[in-house]
Amino acid sequence: MIVKMEVYFDGEAWCARGMEEDIFTFGSTLDELYANIKEAVATHFGETAEPISIQTLTELSLADAKAS
Repeated sequence: MIVKMEVYFDGEAWCARGMEEDIFTFGSTLDELYANIKEAVATHFGETAEPISIQTLTELSLADAKAS
């Protein structure tokens, strides 16, 4: 099973929202967020025999990016 999560910074915290599942979590740092994503997905699905793979899609802004 593949769980897809959208990751973004809302100005105060890093947030993750399930793209196909009703899952939401956040963290102060990316490391904290990724730990919270694993916990939220495990809690959402509970005990399952099927292995779970988590994919994240992250939207980042690059300030002053110049084309070469």
